[in-house]
Amino acid sequence: MAVPKRKTSKSKKNMRRAANSKFSAAGFVNCPNCGETKLPHRVCSDCGHYKGKEVVETQ
Repeated sequence: MAVPKRKTSKSKKNMRRAANSKFSAAGFVNCPNCGETKLPHRVCSDCGHYKGKEVVETQ
């Protein structure tokens, strides 16, 4: 069984973990009706529209 010869330093550990933070959360689009950001192919939580039609009634 392979065993590390030396302890991984905090610097090396953090450099390895930092590679995952380079990617940002993509996929947000603006609602064509109200302009709020929303996930694609979902009903807008602010105005209740989907594909130009009101699907959910909002206040």
